[in-house]
Amino acid sequence: MSDKIVMISGCYDLLHAGHVAFFKTAAQYGKVHAYVGQDENIKLLKGKAPYFSQEERKYMVGAIRYVEKANVASGSGMLDFEQDMKDLKPDIFVVNEDGFTEGKKRICEENGVELVVLERVPEDGLPARSSSDSKKELKIPYRVCIAGGWMDQPWVSEKASGSCVVAQMWPTQDFNDRSGMATSSRKVAKELWGDQYPAGDPVRNAQLLFGAENPPGSEYISGTQDHIGLLVPGVSRIDYDGKYWPKHIENTVDPEVCEWLSSVLNFAPLQPRPEGYNPILKQNLDPKIIKRLGESGDAAYDAILKMNVKQLGEAMKATFMAWSEMLPYTVPEWVMEEMKTNYFPKYSGAITSGSGGGYIVFPSEEEVEGTIKVKIRF
Repeated sequence: MSDKIVMISGCYDLLHAGHVAFFKTAAQYGKVHAYVGQDENIKLLKGKAPYFSQEERKYMVGAIRYVEKANVASGSGMLDFEQDMKDLKPDIFVVNEDGFTEGKKRICEENGVELVVLERVPEDGLPARSSSDSKKELKIPYRVCIAGGWMDQPWVSEKASGSCVVAQMWPTQDFNDRSGMATSSRKVAKELWGDQYPAGDPVRNAQLLFGAENPPGSEYISGTQDHIGLLVPGVSRIDYDGKYWPKHIENTVDPEVCEWLSSVLNFAPLQPRPEGYNPILKQNLDPKIIKRLGESGDAAYDAILKMNVKQLGEAMKATFMAWSEMLPYTVPEWVMEEMKTNYFPKYSGAITSGSGGGYIVFPSEEEVEGTIKVKIRF
């Protein structure tokens, strides 16, 4: 083994064979010093605390024979190990190809550290494995509403028909409850099918889920964009005209389109909406506003098919602004100020994942540090 000092960093929460293979390969370059992310930083970046504490993760990684020493990273953000790199002064920094970022390249250059980017190669006889893949196989997908939200409520679309756009996402992380990520519908899906994606016709499964979540006598009816988004792969444009179930579903599972959307969508965590929050307490159901809301769904779907980031952002912003007029409580003053100060000036548009907060979702072709990336399932 070389006497060179090798640095690696990561979450290392659900430790698996892919991690061990990575540690083994990194050790071929020298003595491996691993830095695991702090619990609070992982919660900040991923919207949920890790399964195992930082001390547990440090212990598990340090117990791997290919690792010379395990540490807890001292910083925060996507580059939480930056100060540790200055202190350790490693010869080499090793990352897997799917963990490479321009930010990591930059700090290696600034500190005179050689950057080695590895292909993800499993140990002989074992399947390729990543934390994301492990979670994918265990869990029902999530969904994100990209534009046109609230059109799935009859009391909205009966005033003016229009579209909502949703995308099904691999469960690469756990999203916060009360953040507009269909977590309530997802819990019902897990009651029906366990924590596995159900076989059969996805649209029929969405109908079954809608019925299960909204039994007779339900005071509030959960809209079908949640159920369709969770169970229908790819990106769907859902057209509503005053009924709970849509009149039409347009869908794409084109790999190029879905991978493009994965590459440009960014999630910036906000606080979840508070318990007891009622987003529809104040209503302005002007057909002109609702028409703009429904048209923003059409525009977003068209932008996604064209892979046009500017048009996509504009459609998302149109949805957000329609919400603020139609249901003012869905956009608190502090959220609007955040949008006007930090997002609308920098990007073509943005939206919140749910009423009152959750995550700010925005498209950008440039890497944005500190945001969560997702993978569209197709």
